[in-house]
Amino acid sequence: MKNHVQPVFIDPTTDEGFKRLFGDKVNLINFLNIIFRGRKTITDLTYRDTERIGATEEIGKVIFDLVVHISTGEEIIIEMQTSSQSNLKQCMLYYASKVISDTAPKGNRKAWGYAIPEVYTIVLMDGFHMPGGDHKTYFHDTCLCNRDSGQIFYEGLGFIYLEIINFVKSEAEVEDELDKVFFMLKNMSTLKTLPRIMKSAVFQRFFQLASYAKLTKEERTMYDISLKRKWDAEAVRMYQQEQVEGLEKQLGGLEKQFGRTRKTIERG
Repeated sequence: MKNHVQPVFIDPTTDEGFKRLFGDKVNLINFLNIIFRGRKTITDLTYRDTERIGATEEIGKVIFDLVVHISTGEEIIIEMQTSSQSNLKQCMLYYASKVISDTAPKGNRKAWGYAIPEVYTIVLMDGFHMPGGDHKTYFHDTCLCNRDSGQIFYEGLGFIYLEIINFVKSEAEVEDELDKVFFMLKNMSTLKTLPRIMKSAVFQRFFQLASYAKLTKEERTMYDISLKRKWDAEAVRMYQQEQVEGLEKQLGGLEKQFGRTRKTIERG
């Protein structure tokens, strides 16, 4: 485990860091407005219950990290994912479908007319790559579109993935507000002072809330536990990766040996 040196700022990708920074309404509104890149302007939102009960006992319940209702009618899910899963996209599609299905009335479907709200799922991915991704793209903004023309078919079901591990820009290379969000998410816990590029009121608020020194004793304890869980998960992930790489290396060596043996037999 890493040595725990008291940080200046907390890690926003831990459970407690995520709750502290994005549980603040002003912070969350600012974050969403940057993520939507001018496509939407959010002025107010309401935090929703994060627990959704399944239609039957077999289906069970779903617990989101954050769900908010925007004043203009949209529903937004915000998830913090710190471990890879092969069915990540399917999982997020299920989450969005659950929110959509919960808006349907129990009766009078005809009068309702399937007037479902727009639902967006935003996923902050820390420490792992998008399944099937290119390891270069760090911002994925997707919706239903025509496969051939690329023309948007339906805007109201969107998935936005922030693949933090792929963001490698230095402070000097940051280009816009979206880059600043990525730079903050990836580097906040290792910074000693507020970066020059973060001097705006929007980012100052994030860093003020992220100050480790301003946490209460109880908040520090909860954060430290959350940080240890992240480190433990990271250690497990690195061990598994080393095992896979070692196995691939062994298989590669066996393939070369088999190739040499086969050529020897063919020559003989």
